[in-house]
Amino acid sequence: MATIIIDADNAILGRLAAYAAKRALMGDTVRVVNAEHAVVSGTPNTTVEEAKREHRMGVPRKGPFHFRMPDRHVRRVIRGMLPHKFPRGRTAFARVRCYIGTPVDLQGQKTVRAPGADASKLPNMKRVTVGRICEELGGKHYD
Repeated sequence: MATIIIDADNAILGRLAAYAAKRALMGDTVRVVNAEHAVVSGTPNTTVEEAKREHRMGVPRKGPFHFRMPDRHVRRVIRGMLPHKFPRGRTAFARVRCYIGTPVDLQGQKTVRAPGADASKLPNMKRVTVGRICEELGGKHYD
């Protein structure tokens, strides 16, 4: 099928993930670029504290696993929108890739925005970026 390149810059993470999951289930190859710039709605301190609480849960070798890298964090959110325990969802999830920044081979190609996911249309919304959440969990700083 087609390859869809989604720009996550200033996009609401849940809406972006739902759009990416639906396109993957329809058979498209989905590439999400600038994953560290996706935003999560909510008060920044509350959102970061909730992420820290979830990160502490579980057994280190058995899971659940919560990633500190923004691209893996976004991919995990997309997985939550898929029926990943069944063959159809597994094959759809295999078609999803997320990147920090824009890789060289995808530069210059046309990107799309997830419909309804643009956070700039909601100026009063409190938000925090996925990059900052991952940084608070102990990951690297990404600009």
